[in-house]
Amino acid sequence: MLGWRLLVSVILIPLLFGLFYLDQRAGTTAPYLYGLCCLIIFRGCWELTQLLTVRNLKPGYAIVSLLSLLICSLAWLPYFSDSDAGSAQESSLALMSVGFSISILLIFLKGAIRFQEPGQSMENIGAEILSVSYLGFLLAILAELRWVAGPETGYLALGSLIISAKMGDIGGYTFGRLWGKKKLVPRLSPGKTWVGGFGAIFGAALGSLLWFQFTPALFNPLWSGSSWLWTILFGAIIGLVGLVGDLCESLIKRDVGKKDSAELLPGFGGLLDLLDSPLYAGPVAFVLWKLLPLITVVAATGN
Repeated sequence: MLGWRLLVSVILIPLLFGLFYLDQRAGTTAPYLYGLCCLIIFRGCWELTQLLTVRNLKPGYAIVSLLSLLICSLAWLPYFSDSDAGSAQESSLALMSVGFSISILLIFLKGAIRFQEPGQSMENIGAEILSVSYLGFLLAILAELRWVAGPETGYLALGSLIISAKMGDIGGYTFGRLWGKKKLVPRLSPGKTWVGGFGAIFGAALGSLLWFQFTPALFNPLWSGSSWLWTILFGAIIGLVGLVGDLCESLIKRDVGKKDSAELLPGFGGLLDLLDSPLYAGPVAFVLWKLLPLITVVAATGN
């Protein structure tokens, strides 16, 4: 199973970065990334609403997926019209927040219209707000990394999150399988160990260091990686937060009595099982890119 997980990761990550390459060439509006986010929303919302359809929970797939798509689409609007990257991202974040607020209002309105008797409405409202928050808002924040460092070089930021988070997943799984004994949170995730947790932080830090060491100049010839201290710090934080994100997704699955979110890929589970750490770490990565000097500009020299 370890070999299978490594093989699938080796296949999926290059495919994802191939899509990013095409999207980079398509311009700053990022149409391929938008299409990918739409696919993730429709599939992910289906998985999440199916997971939560238990006990008194009956979240509606249609409203959850459409409102998640609304949040993501509103976040994209400024990038189609505003040429200034800084003001476009400010407008995008504002519209995203408005879309999330409208989604909450519409979910409550739906609950009020369909109310029949006590004992079920609040459960469904809570499940739908959770679903929209997880698949709509968090995914839109993750996508904002595409523009956080400028429209032409944003995939350096998005790639740093994906590489760090997934290297953290690989490191945690590998260390845990090889040397893990003491359980980290046995009731929530029996397979995770303390050694695996340290492996996740180590793997993410290593992935971040290598990413910032070798890739900045590929995105912009005047860019180079920052000090190894900042890049390792970035990766270690993402590894830790991604580990928490994995545990939080396990909380959802364990509470509804499921092992995986779906049966999409053997050894990985469903789409939500693949996205748990990047989704949870996305807002943290966005903040770190704003706060840490993760890249440096190399002064151009003339002949």
